Amino acid sequence: MAITPRFILLILACTMCLSCAKKQYDKPHIAIETQFGDIELELYDKQAPKTVAAFLSYLDSGYYNRSSFYRVLRPDNQTINSWKAEFVQGGLWRSNYARANALPGIPHETTQQTGILHKNGIISMARNEPGTATTEFFIMIGDQPGFDFGGENNKDGLGYAAFGKVVNGWDILNKLYNQPERNTAFDPAVHIFNIKKL
Repeated sequence: MAITPRFILLILACTMCLSCAKKQYDKPHIAIETQFGDIELELYDKQAPKTVAAFLSYLDSGYYNRSSFYRVLRPDNQTINSWKAEFVQGGLWRSNYARANALPGIPHETTQQTGILHKNGIISMARNEPGTATTEFFIMIGDQPGFDFGGENNKDGLGYAAFGKVVNGWDILNKLYNQPERNTAFDPAVHIFNIKKL
């Protein structure tokens, strides 16, 4: 078969179409694949490099395969005298607690350092003491300044490490947030089939 200029142009056009098929982002994007559909997030790797690097390493290791969203805080399931918050929380706590507990903690990147505030749709790392966060994360429902540096939702005042934001799948997040719960635990837990890079 003779290679003609027209054939070469056709090959180039096909190559360009294939390269455009996968979206190119200037920040990492991930999809949380749930039983209700996917939630897409953009991760702020320049602002929170240690947190994002650790989280992506967990994805690469397959840690979130068959994990879950297991906790929800809403105005109707919190005691009158406690601080209030609204979020959904997920990770390995119910599916593989031993693995999550065995990982070294991620160095704590405060909102004062990163500038990423706990606004609607922000994803952040759950922790006990600063530097103990591993695989557990939560997604803000509405603005939650109490989770920022100096906020009231943690006694040490250092807040939580925010590291990305929901960009697609808001309807899925809202459906998830409104699932049945008992004493702040989803009943039943919401399946996360996987979390993958896009």
